[in-house]
Amino acid sequence: MLFSSITFLYYFLPCVLFLYFLVPNTWKNNILLAASLLFYAWGEPYYVIFMMCSILLGYGTGLAIEKTSGTTKAKVMLGVVVGLHVIVLFYFKFSDSLPIGISFYTFQVISYMIDVYRGDVKAQKNCRDFAMYVSMFPQLIAGPIVRYVDIERNLKVREHGISGVAYGIRRFVLGLAKKVLLANTLGELCEIFVESGEKSVLFYWMYAVAFTLHVYFDFSGYSDMAIGLGKIFGFHFMENFNYPYISKSVTEFWRRWHISLGTWFRDYVYIPLGGNRVSRIRHFFNILIVWGLTGIWHGGAWTFLVWGLYFAALLMIEKSFLLKFLKKHSILAHLYTTVAVIAGFVFFDAANMGAAITSLKAMFGMSGLPLVSQEALYYLRSYAVLFGVGIFGATPGAKKWMEKVPVAKYLEPVVLIGLLVAATAFLADGSFNPFLYFRF
Repeated sequence: MLFSSITFLYYFLPCVLFLYFLVPNTWKNNILLAASLLFYAWGEPYYVIFMMCSILLGYGTGLAIEKTSGTTKAKVMLGVVVGLHVIVLFYFKFSDSLPIGISFYTFQVISYMIDVYRGDVKAQKNCRDFAMYVSMFPQLIAGPIVRYVDIERNLKVREHGISGVAYGIRRFVLGLAKKVLLANTLGELCEIFVESGEKSVLFYWMYAVAFTLHVYFDFSGYSDMAIGLGKIFGFHFMENFNYPYISKSVTEFWRRWHISLGTWFRDYVYIPLGGNRVSRIRHFFNILIVWGLTGIWHGGAWTFLVWGLYFAALLMIEKSFLLKFLKKHSILAHLYTTVAVIAGFVFFDAANMGAAITSLKAMFGMSGLPLVSQEALYYLRSYAVLFGVGIFGATPGAKKWMEKVPVAKYLEPVVLIGLLVAATAFLADGSFNPFLYFRF
């Protein structure tokens, strides 16, 4: 089941909200758990069993680690169970069938066990509450990655106020609009490019820019919807995006993009390896490990591994000397970062390495293609407004404008209703509607 579906928007979600706010507080976790399991089972009923096994293993291991805290037994148990989760995750990454959201809930279980081992949190005694934490449908299939330490209190005590619900609805609708009205439409242009027989340098760049915007609005839209739903139910999920396309270095970009994943790898892989508090060679080795794993986390294909190592190389170059230069030349810094990110996402979207190299060669005029084509010009005119809206929407400009214009807050409800109606119309029409991170 997708957030951006008629079934979810007008059947599943209203029923869950009605039951959730109808029952007393002691029953709310039961409703959320049942709804989450139904949500997950809707598309892949058999993998619910697998997810429950992961939940039970994490729950039992957490209790056992706490009971044997400070002993070699606790360390061995942690290593074995974490290793088992990683092996299973890698197995599915390189198989033809990948359970929905396995990368997200596996990382949540792993971080929970590590935090219990470190003494950062107490082991959860209530299996129901732990199961709800892992399987919570607002963030189950595409994040953000929610750590137990961040919502431990919310599992027992939550506030349900009008202001929180209003904020949650606003955030959800904006995320839905980003996904349906922007990401889906940009995705359609990418599909048109793939099927076109009249390629040109311009068309390749249009595709690359369209996909770069598409993946941002797709994933950040989902994160907005997840954060909004979490707020409605009384949970506070961390922000996952902070306008990454305004960055002036790749280092800054990855502090703003998929923040929950970046901080997860920082706290559970990079820092334990020594971080930057080691020799230069070891520091670069740590970066390679983290970004190699980041690439594999996204998919079991050479393109994802190369994508991760590509950004690792850029980060090492920046940390060696380039950051000093970029800080002194703002315009060049932004241009370099934009081109570097767009080129990186070519690997992300490519079916294989050959396709990625073909696209990059064509973009930089090394394939003998014409600079422009009639088809490219046609679609450039057709999608010019969408490109403009997408580029502007990927910056803080719209938010700042809304804050400065006094009448904006009074028009906001009308705008939100209009966006919901427009998104519903697009969904009812049965247009292009996949989630890129749906299978991660």
